[in-house]
Amino acid sequence: MKSVKKKLVQAIAVIIVSPLLVLYAIIGRVSSEGSFSTFSQMLGLLPGKMGSYLRVAFYRFAMRSCAPDCFIGFLAVFSQQDTEIGRGVYIGPGCNIGMCVIGADTLLGSGVHVISGTRQHHYDDLEIPIRQQGGEYQKIAIGEDCWIGNAALIMADVGKKSIIGAGSVVSKEVPAYSIVVGNPARVIKSRLD
Repeated sequence: MKSVKKKLVQAIAVIIVSPLLVLYAIIGRVSSEGSFSTFSQMLGLLPGKMGSYLRVAFYRFAMRSCAPDCFIGFLAVFSQQDTEIGRGVYIGPGCNIGMCVIGADTLLGSGVHVISGTRQHHYDDLEIPIRQQGGEYQKIAIGEDCWIGNAALIMADVGKKSIIGAGSVVSKEVPAYSIVVGNPARVIKSRLD
C-alpha cells in the first residue's frame, strides 16, 4: 500500500512540474546557457518532502538520468545536466552537485559538494586572467552504497561501498570499500578487513 501511495505522489509531482519542463524545453531551444542551473536553483528552494518529490520529478526528465525513488534535499542544486542519479540515492540539504554519476543506495550528507574534477580552471598563463583560461569538466563517479559525510568535497572518483568522512577533501581516486578521512583525504581502513 505504501508503494502505491508513493507512486501516486510521484505521478502527481510530474504533473505539477510539467509546465516547468515545457518552459525549460522552450528556453533550452533559445539559449541553453545556464538554464539548467537556473531551474535547479529555483527548485532547490522548495521545502519538505514534497519539495524533494518535485525536484526528482523535474530531474527525471531534465537530467541524463534520475531514479524516481531518490531523495533530493532542500537547497540541493545541480550545475550540470549530464548527471546520473541511481535508485535509492539520498542527497542531503545544501548539496552542490556537478557532473557525476551517483550509484544506487548512496547517501550524501548535508552540504556535500561534488565538483566536476580538478581541472575545471586552467591557470598556467600568468598574462591571462584565470576566468578566461577555460578548463575541462570530468564526470565524477561515486559507486553504489557509499556514504559521503557532511561537508565533504569530492573531486575524484569514489569506489563502491566506500565511506568518506565528514569534511574530507577527495582529490585522488578512492578504491572500493575504503574508509577515507581528512584534507587531503587518505585511506585509513578497508571495509574488507
